[in-house]
Amino acid sequence: MKEKIKDLQDKLNRYNYEYHVLDKPSIADVDYDHMLRELIDLENEFPEYKTSTSPTVRVGGDILSGFEKVTHGTPMLSLSNAFNAEELRAFDKRVQQVVDQPTYMCELKIDGLAVSLTYEEGVFVQGATRGDGSVGENITENLKTIHAIPLTVNSNLSFEVRGEAYMPKPSFQKLNAQRLENGDAEFQNPRNAAAGSLRQLDPKLAAKRNLSVFIYSVTSPEALNASTQNGALDILDELGFKTNHERRLMNNIEEVIDYIDYWTTHRSELSYEIDGIVIKVNDLNEQEELGYTVRSPRWAIAYKFPAEEVITEILDIELTVGRTGVITPTAILEPVKVAGTTVARASLHNHDLIEERDIRIGDKVVIRKAGDIIPEVVKSLKEERTNQVVYQAPTTCPSCGHDTVHLEEEVAIRCINPSCPAQLQEGIIHFVSRGAMNIDGLGEKVVRQLFEAELIKNVADLYHLEYDQLIGLERMGDKKVTNLLQAIEDSKSKDLSKVLFGLGIRFLGAKASRTLAEHFLTIEKIIAADKEDFMSIPEIGEKIADSIVTYTSNQDFLDLIKELQEVGVNFTEEVHEAAGSLFSDMTFVLTGKLEELTRTEAKDKIEAEGGKVTGSVSKNTDVVLAGADAGSKLEKAKSLGIEVWNEEEFIEKLGQ
Repeated sequence: MKEKIKDLQDKLNRYNYEYHVLDKPSIADVDYDHMLRELIDLENEFPEYKTSTSPTVRVGGDILSGFEKVTHGTPMLSLSNAFNAEELRAFDKRVQQVVDQPTYMCELKIDGLAVSLTYEEGVFVQGATRGDGSVGENITENLKTIHAIPLTVNSNLSFEVRGEAYMPKPSFQKLNAQRLENGDAEFQNPRNAAAGSLRQLDPKLAAKRNLSVFIYSVTSPEALNASTQNGALDILDELGFKTNHERRLMNNIEEVIDYIDYWTTHRSELSYEIDGIVIKVNDLNEQEELGYTVRSPRWAIAYKFPAEEVITEILDIELTVGRTGVITPTAILEPVKVAGTTVARASLHNHDLIEERDIRIGDKVVIRKAGDIIPEVVKSLKEERTNQVVYQAPTTCPSCGHDTVHLEEEVAIRCINPSCPAQLQEGIIHFVSRGAMNIDGLGEKVVRQLFEAELIKNVADLYHLEYDQLIGLERMGDKKVTNLLQAIEDSKSKDLSKVLFGLGIRFLGAKASRTLAEHFLTIEKIIAADKEDFMSIPEIGEKIADSIVTYTSNQDFLDLIKELQEVGVNFTEEVHEAAGSLFSDMTFVLTGKLEELTRTEAKDKIEAEGGKVTGSVSKNTDVVLAGADAGSKLEKAKSLGIEVWNEEEFIEKLGQ
């Protein structure tokens, strides 16, 4: 029976690859379904023969209790954007300052959800979302339901690939038809549908959504002996991955622009949504030379298609008050579809812009999505006016009724009342957010609920909340209340940098907060410092220094600090031990198969000792760590006279 089950598993995996990756099925759907049903029955009868790579795992497993966090070994960086040919040529000029005559790989920018897939010795072991680029969510079980993701590959190598999970247009249309029939709200676009499907806690629901994936990179191309982006994708094809075959290799930026022009007019013909074109320097050594900024690689750029524009009507203009008191106007629209989503609100940016563009309530207006994301009003159609209402900038705050101010150096209109309810709410929402105190379970809706119940009026009140106050509120059960109170308690131990950022000092972002905290270490030293002390720190400019002095000399701010200290909130910054220096300023390249360590373990050990791991051998490489079956990278290292260590030598160095 074991042999029969294994034979069915192998056949179904092959048929699945032919259908979902090659688009060349060799068996009828009804026959595939019959064989799958037979395999499910046999595995239920003989569970000891079911494997983690059986095609039956694609029907979805047990319901999950939640998604655990996954830290990406290599950050999933975003790409900088270009919106026209001039910006593309400027990118090319920057590249050519470092690289002579680069060639470019052009790839369709799939409109979906970025995912990372990890394989150990050829077996798919973990899949994660991009998250914030550094930390994502483990969605392995849901990704296993995507037939285009191979559960095993034609190799025993260990590596990580990245790609875009998406919902094909036919699947999207079928899903929305089912939702309408069931009385559920439609998904606005395939991207939202794909993201929502992959974040289902029940993998069986994800399995029904018929998602697919395109793989576009491998984090360690040297593991596949690839020297170009094009070559890496060809190897991924051979391994059984689904890559996008509309990619093209271009000799210069003008050819790139021609490719973009073609897809700008032909993208509607595809069976999936794209929102642009990704352009990458093809040679991996040249990518290494170009390097990275903090946020994105210098060797790649994403061209975004021009935003779709549509006409609708402004029904009203709504005012909202932010945590710094800025009053922002928002257009309330007659709902209209733009770039695949229904839009009922659009940004008007500021009051001066409304006056400058002469936008009135009741106007027919042109709206678009800036970068295909944020709806904005472009212009009003004055020729269609009848008796539209001229907009008047607010003279009083819509939240508290306090007189507004319009400072000469700003376009913003502000409420400067420190007791303004809207500002207090927004300030608390910022304080509990992920980048600040990161209090789980305390999102925007809960903060507003607590505020309306008059349980909180400032951030210190969060630490006085009690079980009996919360348990009676709507959607507040025992488990939720208990977890929320524990999360609030846990937040007391956050570093000073997180508290500083959470307090919302004007102009003081997350990075400047960390710089300030690491320099002074305690809140007392920050309060005692003057403007010159702050400006002596290279990253702190005059505007930030003035703002900090203004806050730290304000009695209300000092009273809040004292109250937070009294409830046990930490106001010190932990001094982290410096990394080891064994490999300080040394650049390593890993190649071949290691026996004692995985590649990830070796990389972590190098970085822990102050070294850096890159993907390609160049004159800047200090050491090549070579395992079994090392290929072209080892040969290149020898030709350049670069030092080569085997794994035994590397471990011996670590021991020293």
